[in-house]
Amino acid sequence: MVVVKRMEDRVYKIFTEAEWNKFQETGQFSGSADDLRDGFIHLSTKEQVDGVIEKYFSGKRPLYVAEFADADFLQRLKWEASASGEIYPHLYGFDFFVSEVKQFFTLQNAT
Repeated sequence: MVVVKRMEDRVYKIFTEAEWNKFQETGQFSGSADDLRDGFIHLSTKEQVDGVIEKYFSGKRPLYVAEFADADFLQRLKWEASASGEIYPHLYGFDFFVSEVKQFFTLQNAT
């Protein structure tokens, strides 16, 4: 993987209903099963969210999309190329917390 220096003013995490409920209950998120398998928390830019939902969450609803915009949170990210060459934000070695969510959106219906 290629690591690049990139800075966005906000990034997004897509949660399934079970992941979101656990996040709300515990106040902390250590990663989905896919995140734990890969060794980092997968995040997306605003422009990437729809494509990620289509590719990895097709037919799964409701989904919750949390926005993170805190400068300290954003500084912890590594920007890496996927197999397709697109650059994604990844969070290594850190959990994140409900208090870091700037806002969230709920997607009820499959598109």
